[in-house]
Amino acid sequence: MIAAQGREIGHSGWFTMDQARIDAFAEVTEDRQFIHIDPVRAADTMFGGTVAHGMLTLAMMSGMAYAALPAMVGQSASVNYGFEKVRFITPVRSGARIRGRFVLSDATVRGGDKLMTRFDVVVEIEGEARPALTADWLILYMF
Repeated sequence: MIAAQGREIGHSGWFTMDQARIDAFAEVTEDRQFIHIDPVRAADTMFGGTVAHGMLTLAMMSGMAYAALPAMVGQSASVNYGFEKVRFITPVRSGARIRGRFVLSDATVRGGDKLMTRFDVVVEIEGEARPALTADWLILYMF
């Protein structure tokens, strides 16, 4: 993995951001703002319909990572170490398809049995010029 610094490691397949997923996230987080859950009312906004929570899009990066990043030989676990520079750029409309692109920007061995990685992640929206979000994601791998 260290030798791959500066290169795209992979991208996920497309995930559909359907209204059922948005509604479920609204219930779990208790973020029931109308732009997320009320299609009739949201139709009269600048979005023209409901949009996903930015935090839902961010949370979906876990599934994208499972799909895009290769398993490492000898890995016992990996943990989310945090995010830096998260930016929500373009709203994700209900029904849109998104995917994650992962570039390994840094990889450092820690303590001989851990690897701290930093991925530059871009979540793309199919058919949109600008991404849904960008983030630097720190993932700690343990061996």
